Amino acid sequence: MSETTHGITTGAVARHLGVSPTTLRSWDQRYGIGPAAHEGGRHRRWTPGDIAMLEEMCRLTASGVPPAEAARAARGRRAGAITDRGAGAGLPVGRPGPARLPGPADVPSRPGDERDVLRESRGLARAAVRLDGPALDALLGDLMAGHGLVTVWEEVMVPTLHAVGRKWQSSGDRYVEVEHLLSWHVSTALRRVAPAAPERRAATPPVLLACVPAEQHTLPLEALAAGLGERGLPARMFGAAVPAEALDAAVRRTGPAAVVLWSQARSTADHALARHVAASTFGVKGARTHPVMLLAGPGWAGRAPAPGTLRPGGLREALDLISRLYDAP
Repeated sequence: MSETTHGITTGAVARHLGVSPTTLRSWDQRYGIGPAAHEGGRHRRWTPGDIAMLEEMCRLTASGVPPAEAARAARGRRAGAITDRGAGAGLPVGRPGPARLPGPADVPSRPGDERDVLRESRGLARAAVRLDGPALDALLGDLMAGHGLVTVWEEVMVPTLHAVGRKWQSSGDRYVEVEHLLSWHVSTALRRVAPAAPERRAATPPVLLACVPAEQHTLPLEALAAGLGERGLPARMFGAAVPAEALDAAVRRTGPAAVVLWSQARSTADHALARHVAASTFGVKGARTHPVMLLAGPGWAGRAPAPGTLRPGGLREALDLISRLYDAP
């Protein structure tokens, strides 16, 4: 029989809600927020009615209701919960509440592995809105281990970050703390990506990663740095708002194979700086060379790139373009 027939496991419910299994056990012990029926000798299983109760508990606590009061209100939902919520869906989709953030669960159904990623990441935005750092760490760690950096970045992290950003922009600057917490934990997950192989020989020129002088958004470059590390490619990450003079000095000192400049918005894109860096030369006299320039981010859109300048469309494409530079004879 299907999992829906027997109920849902605690681990699956925790991923759906964006809480840790420990939190679910604590709610059960302290407030009676547990499965309606316990079967001896078996792991606990949660019915659609149980999950509706937990969703109400999450909604109320995220809205600032004390847990004990939220539990009393949530228990009243179980008796009237809708039980037929899609027999083949595996996990029910929670009813929107005032604290619910749109996220990967709001993306239309997709076939195969992509849908699996979305299903497993439903709890990410919910964990963020509750400011549940341990749950964010656990969810992101499980996703990265199961699906890999590129898929999780493109299918989970970016959509959820965008959803959280839209939420605070449309709610009078509420939820700013949610975006900051989520960004920190995404950054932490990216920094935990272990290189698949050591950097190539010391003489191999690195890839230089930097935000243009007025740009503060670094997460896309952090994802690229993690991806390059996975491929054993050397990178030097200089972070946010790198002054033009410092960028110029870094290029001259490192002699990079490529320079990636990130611009999030057209207001920060510095085309003159990009042309200057692309024209930089270094090396011994008679064998001087210049870096390949990659303009990354939506800020560079709207103007044709200069000859020889690359404009990758995303993390996967940027990694492939840079990898080809090192694979070329």
